[in-house]
Amino acid sequence: MPDIGFLNGRFMPLDETLVPVEDRGFQFGDGVYEVIRTYRGRPFQLDAHLARLDRSAKGIELAVPFQSQDWHRHVAEGIRLGGYAESKVYIQLTRGVAPRDHVFPVAARPTAVMTVREMRPLDPALRSVGVAAITVEDLRWGRCDIKSVNLLPNVMARQRAKESGAFEAIFVRGSEVTEGTISNVMLVRGGVLITEPAGPRILSGVTRSIVLGLARKEGVPVQERAVGLDELRSADEVFLTGTTVEILPVVRVDGAPVGTGKAGTLTARLYARFQESLG
Repeated sequence: MPDIGFLNGRFMPLDETLVPVEDRGFQFGDGVYEVIRTYRGRPFQLDAHLARLDRSAKGIELAVPFQSQDWHRHVAEGIRLGGYAESKVYIQLTRGVAPRDHVFPVAARPTAVMTVREMRPLDPALRSVGVAAITVEDLRWGRCDIKSVNLLPNVMARQRAKESGAFEAIFVRGSEVTEGTISNVMLVRGGVLITEPAGPRILSGVTRSIVLGLARKEGVPVQERAVGLDELRSADEVFLTGTTVEILPVVRVDGAPVGTGKAGTLTARLYARFQESLG
């Protein structure tokens, strides 16, 4: 099956999808993005992802070149052209092509790129045995709620995780846990689910919102508040949420076991409810 590219309204093979060197996404990281996956061939929570794309674009004063109904049509066509059983759709918007200058260009048109690749799910064994994480200093900018293409701190942190034999790196700002490089972080203490609140310190995920809703339906007390690093390290359970990881248990943090060192029961229950919610 072919990987599919899309550039400013036109579909083509991905390896033919080329953007000029003076695109501001390349020169300045002047852009935003979204990642959508499919279940049974259907894009999951597409409206929520498009709403966040719109919020991110507004946050950097970037015009969105397509309306929601246009994106729905383009995403559906990209998935059809790819022909994969399950797809991962990446959408990126930049301020466009212009001579390199920090101020916004007057005449540039936004660049809209989309790629469609096969969605390869995580090894199911990871959900039963869990994964390891490390903590790293959160050096990112102050508007993490904007899904910016400026991901160098995330890249560096995830590389440190890989070198440490861990799956994820969890950011810590001061003495407080914010989120992971590709995920939101939740922990369980005394039966209470605790996570950093939505706001500028984290990118509040679509899956995060769904999981919090499922927890409340299950009668689980939820606290959206600042989370201390000491709380993370002494938690009964820790898990990650995100589009590609879904709900993934963390069983070791910085080399020390989380709780019993095994995937937690509430984590497993929420994952089961999440799968049921997919229909």
